Amino acid sequence: MVLPLLFAVTVHETAHGWMASKLGDNTARMMGRLTLNPIAHIDLMGTIVVPIVTFLLTGFIFGWAKPVPVNWKHLHHLRRDMALVALAGPGANLLMGILWAFTIKVGVMLWDSSQWIALPLIYMGAAGVLINVILMMLNLLPIVPLDGGRVVTALLPPKLAVAYSRLEPYGLFIIIGLLATGLLNRILWPLVVGTIDLLPAAGLVKQIFF
Repeated sequence: MVLPLLFAVTVHETAHGWMASKLGDNTARMMGRLTLNPIAHIDLMGTIVVPIVTFLLTGFIFGWAKPVPVNWKHLHHLRRDMALVALAGPGANLLMGILWAFTIKVGVMLWDSSQWIALPLIYMGAAGVLINVILMMLNLLPIVPLDGGRVVTALLPPKLAVAYSRLEPYGLFIIIGLLATGLLNRILWPLVVGTIDLLPAAGLVKQIFF
């Protein structure tokens, strides 16, 4: 699960920086964060320790990478571009989930001739699908500073957006509270399962992990 997890968080953060650069802000590029090198994005606690611990204790993967810096003042159309930058991360996770699903298909095709290659592809593919779908759905929750919260902020009228953005310092505590009470699992799991069902090789992913 380590390789799919590293790709999931690395590409997610790079996608934010890439979209920001396309919309006028080159902060991530200038700081060396517009890269697929996972070392540039790894946060020891958020990317490695917390995901492993939460998965072992709850069966749910929760974690984060070092956020890619974005200077909102450089964006051409602040509210619209803020939403696009936020959506780029979950969008990258969706794309990776699809690619990992096809990796499973390749593993199945190789099963009869090379099981020693096929089995790692199938298991990594299943882990990649699960991790990316979970991260996509988690980040789309309408809680600042998650990506979904950024999108809500961009869509709200200015006065409401300012009031809503003031919840950001409490966002992590809200998420931890939802996780500790089991509400996060109840909210996200139906969405995760429903999304996986739409992807190729959904049956194998569910057979391995569910």
